[in-house]
Amino acid sequence: MAVPLLTTDDEGESRPTSLLIPEGWRATQVYGAVDKALALPAGTTKKSLAKANLKLPNDAEGNPEGYLFPATYPLGENPTPEKLLTAMVDTANKKFTGAPVAAGAQRNALNVYQAVTIASIVQAEAAAKEDMGKVARVIFNRLERGMPLQMDSTINYALGRSTLKTSTKDTKIDSPYNSYQRMGLPPTPIANPGDEAMTAAINPTPGDWLYFVTVKPGDTRFTADYTEHRRNVDEFNRLQQSASKQAGAGAAK
Repeated sequence: MAVPLLTTDDEGESRPTSLLIPEGWRATQVYGAVDKALALPAGTTKKSLAKANLKLPNDAEGNPEGYLFPATYPLGENPTPEKLLTAMVDTANKKFTGAPVAAGAQRNALNVYQAVTIASIVQAEAAAKEDMGKVARVIFNRLERGMPLQMDSTINYALGRSTLKTSTKDTKIDSPYNSYQRMGLPPTPIANPGDEAMTAAINPTPGDWLYFVTVKPGDTRFTADYTEHRRNVDEFNRLQQSASKQAGAGAAK
């Protein structure tokens, strides 16, 4: 959720003084948070994109996904959606076009926009910050081997949802974001990554991993062996089914 910091004006009414955008939020979530913080009708911020004149890379084709940098933004006097979106994109450009990121992207045969796209997948997929470098390595290893990424987070983005459960039917949807069916990276970032995810995307942890699954909180398993990965996935599914049964039993009491 957005976490606006509140202050009280002269009339005694509370109004937000700044807006916190968390790491990993999608553009749609950011738009909604800005609308709420500025007490605007839903959809106002998204409509303001056309006149915001954001400094986005050419590859973005006007879509700010990935460049609404997660941080705390002061609202200041007379805040507008255009001002806030501009501040977010300007912050992203300062972070992403600096020497470390630009050089890191080039070192991995990427342009900066591709690096941001990888970082957005890392942000969405990694269960913990210490796993981010390994998740990035899985992405690179799959790209280098000509394997589809098969990342559930890209399916979730295509369907506008967030869930751990991806069905076989889901993996067959017709979308450029379906990384089960389409090769390479999705056409845009799928979220707005923070510093740690960006660092992981340009400095992936060395390893031969091709698969990973978070079996339970704090237990993400990486492997290059498909048979071992299937065992890990089966364990994840068993734990999920057990949790569902326990939840159902609790609800029935």
